[in-house]
Amino acid sequence: MTKDLSVFARERGIKYFMISYTDLFGGQRAKLVPTQAIADMQEEGAGFAGFATWLDLSPAHPDMFAVPDPDSVIQLPWKPEVAWVAADCVMDGQPLEQAPRSVLKAQIAKAAKLGLNVKTGVEAEFFLISEDGASISDAADTAEKPCYDQQAVMRRYDVIAEICDYMLELGWGAYQNDHEDANGQFEMNWEFDDALKTADKHSFFKFMVKSIAEKHGLRATFMPKPFAGQTGNGCHCHVSVWNEAGENAFSDKGAPFGLSAKGKHFLGGIMNHASAMAAITNPTVNSYKRINAPRTISGATWAPNSVTWTGNNRTHMVRVPGPGRFELRLPDGAVNPYLLQAVIIAAGLDGMANAADPGTHYDIDMYEEGHLVKDAPRLPLNLLDALREFGRNEALQSELGMAFSKAFLKLKQKEWNSYVSHFSQWERENTLDI
Repeated sequence: MTKDLSVFARERGIKYFMISYTDLFGGQRAKLVPTQAIADMQEEGAGFAGFATWLDLSPAHPDMFAVPDPDSVIQLPWKPEVAWVAADCVMDGQPLEQAPRSVLKAQIAKAAKLGLNVKTGVEAEFFLISEDGASISDAADTAEKPCYDQQAVMRRYDVIAEICDYMLELGWGAYQNDHEDANGQFEMNWEFDDALKTADKHSFFKFMVKSIAEKHGLRATFMPKPFAGQTGNGCHCHVSVWNEAGENAFSDKGAPFGLSAKGKHFLGGIMNHASAMAAITNPTVNSYKRINAPRTISGATWAPNSVTWTGNNRTHMVRVPGPGRFELRLPDGAVNPYLLQAVIIAAGLDGMANAADPGTHYDIDMYEEGHLVKDAPRLPLNLLDALREFGRNEALQSELGMAFSKAFLKLKQKEWNSYVSHFSQWERENTLDI
């Protein structure tokens, strides 16, 4: 039964709803709606000028309506009089096909027709930095190998514990928090779930982390590579697929790596489309400072640079840590929560449809011996290369929907053009005397 948001508000003492959607660039957009108006909004949606956000629309387009999905509603633990609710974008009475949540829901529907339910979990890494963004927030966090640093995580206990308390309160199944491999960097984990629920939680998590950091006079960033020489922010995604009987369709304990034929074909789709997927999983200019980085201060980037897979080995793009699931280590902190899930499902379903072979697995340390692998494609070197790969990949574009694919490529190409037209200090330092 659909949840009545007016009743939800009365029962919880909610005064306002944030009706939120995520645009193509991952920007979170919202209108703050008083509870007295939420009944109408639940029926008709909140009106937006789509052109004013990162969607491929013009000022001449009609109003875009963000229709709240009541199943996603979350009462803000740090401000209980407000509730956040994810919305589906609608125009002229139809779902806006290019909107990221619409793209994901279409992929989930395709999987459902095959009797499959994709479940995922994300590992969202972030830095706690100064308000001006110039440095990490903890001047004492200077260890060469800071990962799991006990003192450093306790110096930020107030922020991390508050966020974790809220995840527990929300029933997310939060189970661990740690200081990550870069100075000033943290990761917080919660239980995996259906792909749409994971995407909604991921979206809310980013909003919550930023809000709590601001509350403590700090700033949180999910930027892929905010500091040179430091490990970047990844967003590893664990993937499994379940059938209608509630059984893990990827699991076959008698097969190599415990991965069934379906699981292997799904993985084959990921491997075949990886270079094009990078445009979505690594969607910014800065993203390629992470996946093509030299060794960091700690000794490893923890990011892939080639399209390879393995067992329980963190130096590859995909690892299979146990039966029935795999971890995609390609995405970074800038990834759009909805498009991340959508592109994984799209590539995987294409792999299943075509019985794709993931190719040779490697057990080597790719950071030390990667040069020995001759037949694995390198991941794109920059955003332009990634966009060109996506532009050439008609199968993946078709799977994701041409309305989305054309809009994404158009806006991202404009972003790249803006970047390359920017004059940098590097140019002056290296060209003034030529």
